[in-house]
Amino acid sequence: MITLSKKEKEIIQNSIRDVHDFPKPGIVFKDITTLLNDAEAFGVTMNHLYQRYKDMGLDFIAGIDARGFIFGASLAQMLGIGFVPVRKKGKLPYTTISQKYSLEYGFDEIEIHIDAFREKKDAKVLLIDDLIATGGTANAAAELIEKAGAKCVEACFIIGLEFLEGIDKLKEKTDVYYLIGVN
Repeated sequence: MITLSKKEKEIIQNSIRDVHDFPKPGIVFKDITTLLNDAEAFGVTMNHLYQRYKDMGLDFIAGIDARGFIFGASLAQMLGIGFVPVRKKGKLPYTTISQKYSLEYGFDEIEIHIDAFREKKDAKVLLIDDLIATGGTANAAAELIEKAGAKCVEACFIIGLEFLEGIDKLKEKTDVYYLIGVN
């Protein structure tokens, strides 16, 4: 499989801004908006993802609300395949299937359209988002893909927070790839 060169990794890493104490004290938020508005860094990111996935025989890319939409829709267009939005409950206009997952204090729920994979049996799906931390949303999205009759062949993230359990937890369901690791 294709991996980033040292120079490509530096370009991407240097384009990501750390925002201290957001959304609460003690958190260092990884802001990818600075990657998105850096044409070189975004180009390196998308070209790398294209090279990695172009020969994988994917049928769809599922992107997690909302930053996963940016990377997922762009990559789907580059690969000539369909894009499936994984949204928070109540945001999709047609009949949906849903998956609940736990948060620190309570539960949340994500959905996809019931016909998201166009009734293609065992569709090969890449799940994508900007970052994996505790993995709750990503695990729920992988389960939702399976519930819809498709196969989540890999989950891809721009940033993987290696010091949290999310990556290892998700690896129990599917292969996991991330461009930049933070430990």
